Amino acid sequence: MADERNDPAVSKEPPAAHSGAPIENGAGGDDRVDDDAENDEEENIAYNISSYGADYTVDGIVKRLREGAFYVPSFQRSYVWSITQASRFVESLLFGLPVPGVFLAKESETNKHLVVDGQQRLKSLQFFFDNDFKSGKFRLRNVNSRWSGKTFHELGEEERRYLEDSVIHCTIFKQDRPADDDTSFYHIFERLNTGGSTLYPQEIRHCIDHGKITELLDRCNDVPDWRYIFGKKSERLKDQELILRFMAFFVEGHSRYARPMKDFLNKFSRKNRHIAYEKSHEMYRVFRDTVGTVRGALGETAFRPEGRLNAAVYEAVMVAVARRLERESALDPRSVRESCENLLANDEFRNACARATTNERNVETRHRLASSFFDAET
Repeated sequence: MADERNDPAVSKEPPAAHSGAPIENGAGGDDRVDDDAENDEEENIAYNISSYGADYTVDGIVKRLREGAFYVPSFQRSYVWSITQASRFVESLLFGLPVPGVFLAKESETNKHLVVDGQQRLKSLQFFFDNDFKSGKFRLRNVNSRWSGKTFHELGEEERRYLEDSVIHCTIFKQDRPADDDTSFYHIFERLNTGGSTLYPQEIRHCIDHGKITELLDRCNDVPDWRYIFGKKSERLKDQELILRFMAFFVEGHSRYARPMKDFLNKFSRKNRHIAYEKSHEMYRVFRDTVGTVRGALGETAFRPEGRLNAAVYEAVMVAVARRLERESALDPRSVRESCENLLANDEFRNACARATTNERNVETRHRLASSFFDAET
């Protein structure tokens, strides 16, 4: 999906120290969070993936895009081409020039095809056929004079038919093994993202796990107490990744965790991409009540032992508070604050949140200690 991206790379300037108010959003959002999970090694796993080639006419591709059989997940930065770039691609087909193929992932549950690589090209064709480019008419620009300024319907009948019958090669793949998850989609998507701005893990999940789980994360991300604690929304969806991380540990429990963190979250996201309404509503309530309790007790310093939000501290404290709230409808803010202060003063806990935080032993250590200090059941 991220094949012809032209937006500039994200700045990695170090953030200013936390001065008291909620930290503002940086260029990419990630510089506000201490999280060494971003540098975790890949899981040592072997996939069995089958693939085959298929040639589709442009008319057939546009029809499938309109019907949703080929779909591009809703994503805030998904279409980045200018009308000139889109026009030049259409012109290539009108000239009969060869164009790059696209990659599609076939979902076994629905038989629909996710556009993994090539969405700029495919959406350009749909926009031209529909005569709609970013809320305006799609007239070819900076192309050969015989087509310049024309919409699809203003082309000659033979030209329209030639364009409709033009063929684009598609490589279609599906994961055969492991059969219990489709995490290969994530890795293929990540490796095909070769443009100027590499997608972050949660951005990829937002694309390939579109649906009920992303709707839940969007909703949780608007909770006022969370916005106060995290600050402005992250352009790279780091705030949503932290919400997903809390949910994964709360639902699965730390005993089921296996590194790397990225794949632990991938598997949880894929498993819950069609989460039932009742479960989604309950998870929203749990997150809302937990983050509200934390804000009421800790305010702007929540999860920030050294200025920036520490993802490991956040993960352990949030789960421990949520477990405690399962037994009690409300917690005394002074008690929560005291428990957190004592927990952060514990050297074993601090070490488990400072280095090698995705190591299974450190994950177990910080959750065990957080549970103990907050008197939470695991």
